[in-house]
Amino acid sequence: MQKGKTPASLYLLLVLVMASWGLNVTATKVLVAHFPPITMTSFRIFTAAVAVFIFLIAIGKFRLPTKRELGFIAVGSLFNIVLHHYFLASGLTMTTGTNGGLILGIGPILTAVLAAIFLREIISGAQLIGLISGLLGVSLIVLTGGQGLSGASLGDIYVFIAILSQCFSFIIIKRVSRTLDTRLMTAYMLLIGSVFLFGTSLVEEPNGLAQMGGHSGMMWLLFLASAIFATAFGNLIYNYAVGQIGPSKTAIFMNLNPFFSLIGASLFLNEQISWMQVLGFLLIIIGVILGSGALPELIRARKRIRTPRKVMDE
Repeated sequence: MQKGKTPASLYLLLVLVMASWGLNVTATKVLVAHFPPITMTSFRIFTAAVAVFIFLIAIGKFRLPTKRELGFIAVGSLFNIVLHHYFLASGLTMTTGTNGGLILGIGPILTAVLAAIFLREIISGAQLIGLISGLLGVSLIVLTGGQGLSGASLGDIYVFIAILSQCFSFIIIKRVSRTLDTRLMTAYMLLIGSVFLFGTSLVEEPNGLAQMGGHSGMMWLLFLASAIFATAFGNLIYNYAVGQIGPSKTAIFMNLNPFFSLIGASLFLNEQISWMQVLGFLLIIIGVILGSGALPELIRARKRIRTPRKVMDE
């Protein structure tokens, strides 16, 4: 990859990842209604880790980490997997969907601020406009979703800790990406995180293992789809993008999550989509194009498409 250029395919993959994550919100709502939440999450993340390791072995990218890299992996796993998933699962049970959605919507801005502090990344004018546009779009989608905005609660604090820990993990991933393939780091983080979450589940859900059995084949198919597509390859591609284009530009794609969650809720839970939410989606699209730096690449891609036509005409 040439310096300063990002292939359009990476942006497309990020959009697909956001689609899988957004639809996974609906899948998770169904799964936690049948499985013990923390126990199920630990098994889902462990399954994802196995899938990523198999993929890396197949493409010849597997190796053992150095002691220095193992330290980064452990810290990254703590923030990206353990703290994020634990506080998110706990927080969403103690706050409204509106509050939770709005707090999660500040993820890209938090990431940009952390990247500026720890990585000395400069926030451009276009990126700032994109971040604000994305936040406005998320706000429109969430606030018109039927639940009113409520006062601050302990759940809101938990959700904020969840998104802050995830954003900080992106900084760690970017730092270690110079020596360690972020895809390999993802596999190790998922593995270590699943072990920690399973230990937590033994304390908070003593009967969790017993409750994991006795479910239909369709429910297990949903579990596998969530683990492999959303958790395994979603995290694999996202963390790879963090290493390629930086945490702040990658994080702007997170604003697409509420829209795809809305699509999933409409398709599978029969929830209605309003015109204000469509407007919110348009603002998010503008935010993603400006905030991610995709606009120059789209212009270059269009020029590459038009140039051959001119040559043929001549």
